[in-house]
Parts: sequence; C-alpha cells; structure tokens
Amino acid sequence: MSLRSLVGRKNGGKVLLMGNEAIAWGAVEGGVSVAAGYPGTPSSEIIDSLAEVAKEYNIYVEWSTNEKVALEVALAASYCKLRSMTSMKHVGLNVAHDSFMTAAHIGARGGFIVVSCDDPGAWSSQNEQDNRYIAMQAYVPVFEPYTPDEAKKMMIYAFQYSEDYGQPVMLRSTTRVSHATSEVELGAVHRLERKPVWEKRPDLLVYDSAGARRNRVEMVKRFERIVNEVDKVPFNKLMVVDGSKKGIVASGLAYGYVKEALNLLNLDGKVSLLKLGMTYPISKGLVKNLLENVEELLIVEELEPIAENIIKAYAADQGFRIRFHGKDLIPLIGELTTKPVLQALTKFLGVESPIDYDEVSRLSEAAARLPPTRPPVLCPGCPHRASYFSLKKVATRVANNPKRFGLEQVFGESTSPIYPGDIGCYGLAYLPPFKAIDLAISMGGGLGFANGLAHIVKAPIVVSIGDSTFFHAGIPALINAVHHKARLVVVILDNDVTAMTGEQPTPGSAVDALGQPAPRVMLEDLAKGCGVSYVQVVDPSDFKRSQEVLEEALKVDGPAVVIFRRPCELVRTREMRRQGVLPEPYTVDQAKCTKCMICITSFGCPAIYKQGNLIQIDPTLCTGCGDCAQICPHNAFVQALVKTA
Repeated sequence: MSLRSLVGRKNGGKVLLMGNEAIAWGAVEGGVSVAAGYPGTPSSEIIDSLAEVAKEYNIYVEWSTNEKVALEVALAASYCKLRSMTSMKHVGLNVAHDSFMTAAHIGARGGFIVVSCDDPGAWSSQNEQDNRYIAMQAYVPVFEPYTPDEAKKMMIYAFQYSEDYGQPVMLRSTTRVSHATSEVELGAVHRLERKPVWEKRPDLLVYDSAGARRNRVEMVKRFERIVNEVDKVPFNKLMVVDGSKKGIVASGLAYGYVKEALNLLNLDGKVSLLKLGMTYPISKGLVKNLLENVEELLIVEELEPIAENIIKAYAADQGFRIRFHGKDLIPLIGELTTKPVLQALTKFLGVESPIDYDEVSRLSEAAARLPPTRPPVLCPGCPHRASYFSLKKVATRVANNPKRFGLEQVFGESTSPIYPGDIGCYGLAYLPPFKAIDLAISMGGGLGFANGLAHIVKAPIVVSIGDSTFFHAGIPALINAVHHKARLVVVILDNDVTAMTGEQPTPGSAVDALGQPAPRVMLEDLAKGCGVSYVQVVDPSDFKRSQEVLEEALKVDGPAVVIFRRPCELVRTREMRRQGVLPEPYTVDQAKCTKCMICITSFGCPAIYKQGNLIQIDPTLCTGCGDCAQICPHNAFVQALVKTA
C-alpha cells in the first residue's frame, strides 16, 4: 500500500502494510521532521515511503550520498531539537560507524532513531552481521519488533524514549519483518511543529581528547539510567506458568517463531515465556523473575548469542543454578524459521514433533532431482551487459597479446586480466558468460583492492563500479590511485539510478528523493577533479566506440576512467510506455544465422535462447534495445520497428 493513501485518514482502523512501510508510518505518527538514508536491501522502502508523504507532513527527506552522511544529517536535526531518523541496511552502519559512536557521546535532544535492517541469511548482502553488537559498543539501546504493527508502535515510542533519556536509539529490523506484510493499526499523526534551535556548544560537539573524555562520562550516566529503568519498557512481556520448570526467552522475530511452534505443539500458554522487545539493555527484573521460577531455560534469537550471553552472565552473578540452552539448539548461521525453532523446542521440552521430518527429507530429496533453478541474470536490455561484453573482449585481447598494443614491458608477454568489482546489480557479471568480476567485498572495496594490486602484479586491472557506489565510497580510492600512480582502468557503470535497491536517485540524477529537479553531479567532472588525466564517457550500446575507448584506457600509464552512460533499461522502457511508445521485439533471420552462439555463450541476453537447432528471441522479454544486432557477426538480428500505442 502507498503511504500516500493514508494521508488525511482518521486514526483508528487497520491497513495492510509492509514492515518498512509500517516503520515509515510510525515515524510519521511519531512526529519525525527529518529522515535521511542510503538505499540498501532490506531497508530501502523506508525512505521511499516517507518521500511519498514528505510534502503533506512537512518532513525533510533525502537519499544521502552514503550512510555516514545520512546519519550526520539526522543527527544535526536531533541536536536542533527536531525528531529525526536515519535508515540503512546492516552493513551500512559500518560506513556510519565512526559518527554513530560519537553520536552516542553527544546524545539526543530531539528524538533520534537509527533504523538498522539486518539481513540474517545474507539474502542480499555480503555478510549477516548482527548490529546489536555495534549498539552495545556505542551504549545505544535497541528495540526489536516481531511484526510490522509492533515496528510502527516502537517507532512512536522510541522517539519519545530517545528524548526522555537524551540518547540515540536503534530500531533493529530484519529482512522478514521489513518485507513481511500484515495488519497495522493506525493512530493519530502528531505534527509537533517544532522550530529548530541551534546552540553553540563546542564542549558537546567538538571531540578532541578532552571533549571525548568529558562527554563519555555523561553518556555512561545516561545509559545507567536507561539500565535502571528498563523494566518499564512495555514491549517486554513475561508470562510465568505455575508448575512449568522450563522457560523460554525470545527476542524480535524469534518470538513469533516460538509462538507458532508452541501452537503446533499445543503448548502455547503452558510454558513460561519472556518476550524481549528491547534487546539491549535486557530487563534484569523480568529475567530474575523468570529465573526464580524455572530450572532450565532456552534462549531463542537470530544470529549471535547476545541475549544468551547477557542472561548467562547475570544468572551466574546472582547465583542462579540454571541449565541454559541457546546456540546448542538454535542455529548460529542464517535466519530462523519455524522449522528449526520447532525442532529445538521438541528437544528442549522433551515432546514429539507434529511434523514427520522423514517425510520432509524425502520431499527434499525429490526436489534435489528437479532441474536446477536458473541463476540470476542481468535484465534483458540491461546496459551493463553491453558494458561487460566490451570490457571482457578488450581486456582479454590486450592481456593475451600485450606486444600487439605495445604493452609487453608493462604486462609481460601474456597474462590474465584481473577484474575487481563492487556491490550492485552489475555484480551478476561474476557469473557466466562474462565472469568479469573477481571480487566484491564492500561498497567501494573493489577500487581500494585494485590500488593494492596495481603495485604488485603485472596484469591489466579493470575495476567496475556503479554510479551510486562511486558517489558512496569510490572517490577516496580513486584519489588514492591518482596520488600513487596506480595503473588501472576504472569503469563506472552509470545508469542514472541506484537500480539494485529500487531505482532511487543518485547525486548524478536530475531529481531528488521527492522527484523534484536537483542539480546533477557529473561523474566525469568528479574524476577530472580527482586528477585523472584520461576520462571518457561513452554509450555502452555503441560497441565500436566503447572498445576503442577501453583500448586507449588500458594504454594509460596511471589511472584511467571510462564512464559507460546509459539509463537503466527498466526505467527507460517504463518511460517509453508512459509516452505510448512500444518497441517491436527483434527477431532472428534464420537464413543469416550460422548458429555461432555468440549471442548466447558470450552475450547472454535472457531473451535469446536456443530451441532445437534454431536461435530464437522471446518477444515477451525483448526490450528492443538492439544490442544483439551489433554483436552478431552475421547480421542475423532484424532491426525492430517502433510502434506507438
């Protein structure tokens, strides 16, 4: 549901919302004035949703250049006594970590929430870190919802909580909460109409050594108050069952899986259960009450044993002789589902499972005999496909015969190209047919890695990085390459949006998060400003010019930048349809087709396939981009005719 449909709606009643939409609406009801973030699954829909209603509720919303900047934008608003929030995926907090740590020393004047959307199972991420650890390091309390409705309520509560205690707050969502859809109860929208108040306080805002030491004392005092009053938090709930010697502690989404498992076992309401909605600090009063009534305890949480370790330490300190279970029964790796929780509960409670796991195993074995699933691919017509086709072709040609290009003194007689990559939809180029990404470790990490390679190996180094990622984290590494004369080619894939996360604008886009006109920051100007001597912009669908430019770039003694600029195909075709223009799909002239298979084995467009002995084009997938007509050496692809709807 679009949040725009909720504008002006009376409070009360329920609507279906995705978890991220519920978080956004909770911010609206809670009186947020400033929201900033950087797109990253599973968090992206939060800022997207707030942008839909920003004008109606006078909220400043932006997609920032990166997560560190986003946190600082929101922190500035909080310092000026406005309620603010920043949202990011779990690894985004790594980028913001420096300022996040100091933000906790500064504290909050207006309610300040950092929404961290963790990704157990690493469904769309390079790791599955648990950001409760970072919050603990920073003395920042953590709220964890288990449903979209609770996420909305927690946002409202957390703004006031942050103000009451003068401390930033983390709301930790996970993929299944962020992307689940369920009923959310609407409440009243509170617009606080506060005026920003700036106060010169270098004693609070200037963090030299003296300032850090002084303000750490104040931060610890604030957190001690939070610890002493944590039992008041309404999202923690304890149910003690008389006669039940076994108890369960569950946090966040894990509580939902525990409830479902207990229902399947017909034991709901028959086992003592502590729900933790605030997972740091943990309510020691509720924990003590539970420990006094059980002899054995199971702690269920996703990823790291944080609650488990805290509760064990507390129990030992208080002299409780309790048998504990946690990661001995609950998986440490991957996201939880009802199945592993149910299996853990049957062992812990000594009961039989209602599910025949042997039958499940037999079904799994049968499924394993099915044809393998199709690996993910770049979209039909994606400009990155053309970019990587030319990149791979030229880099391989130069590496195989450096002497032909006058580069034998640089690369030796023959070598293999190295392709550092990055985080984005273009990361799919590591798969066949291109295999043109050799590493992808973090935002901007490929270019930093390439800086090291350039000084220790003699091989063509071609780095690929997206436009949004370059703005986010690539610029410092490019400056480093210039200053240290690193010989490498940086290919910036400029499709005008942050495509992987939902086509959000970048600093190079002509519009901002609200769709309003915005100044464009041109990548070529940035590259030249960094000191790069060779900078070229080319349309990747111009294969001849693209390959000429790449050859020139590989001859440059130092860093060279090639910008492949072409709009994301999803955006381009959608805009064409809005204008009533429908491209006619390409077809194959079978009389000219020699079955050389270049279109399939080297180009890999999913719209092109082999049926029997014929090469065909699926008209439902073809976007009419025309790239296939250029890469075919036999002119077998027939030019499309453009139709008007």
